[in-house]
Amino acid sequence: MRLSSKVVNQLKPIIFLLLILPSIYWGINFIDYWGINFIGQNLGANPIDRLMDEFGQMSLRLIILTLLVSSLSEINFFRALSNIRRMIGLFAFYYVCLHFLTYIVLDHFFNWQFILKDVIKRPFITFGFISFVLLIPLAVTSINVLVKKLGFKIWKRIHMLIYIVALLASLHYFLLTKADKTEPLIYLFIILLLLFWRLYSRRLKFFFNHH
Repeated sequence: MRLSSKVVNQLKPIIFLLLILPSIYWGINFIDYWGINFIGQNLGANPIDRLMDEFGQMSLRLIILTLLVSSLSEINFFRALSNIRRMIGLFAFYYVCLHFLTYIVLDHFFNWQFILKDVIKRPFITFGFISFVLLIPLAVTSINVLVKKLGFKIWKRIHMLIYIVALLASLHYFLLTKADKTEPLIYLFIILLLLFWRLYSRRLKFFFNHH
């Protein structure tokens, strides 16, 4: 007995809505902050920082969820979860883009000189920027046509970058957090655990395939 692919596919529209709703909610709250009243102000004294934080945290959580789904889909019962892995991964990229655009457009108004100095001089910005850049080829190669052109083995190797992306993103969050670092440490621990499981399961597969 295993989780049905049909059930997972039927849940896709609900999962899509659950994943996109936070961006709509925080977008409305940002507009609301500037005087158009919708659902009340929830962004605090510094709305741009809050917006960046919310988008950034959401992207990191979805990256971790993508890793978790990848690991679970290797287990027979959860194999059907691979049907939603790409959607979760693309939503992670969507929130990273929102996080990055908030930083470039709203926080620094396209001041490229200042942004470049920020990337070079501030380690947490450096880690975040590298993480974003590495995520781009993963999003681009999620298209079915490119998967076929690259071949599954090359595609799989490229998508192993997700673990580096996750580690860099969690370090970005850890260095950014000034007070209680419990949450970024939990994320980092989960990522390392999932990475260990991935490496361990690959070694097991290699062992059984050669014995």
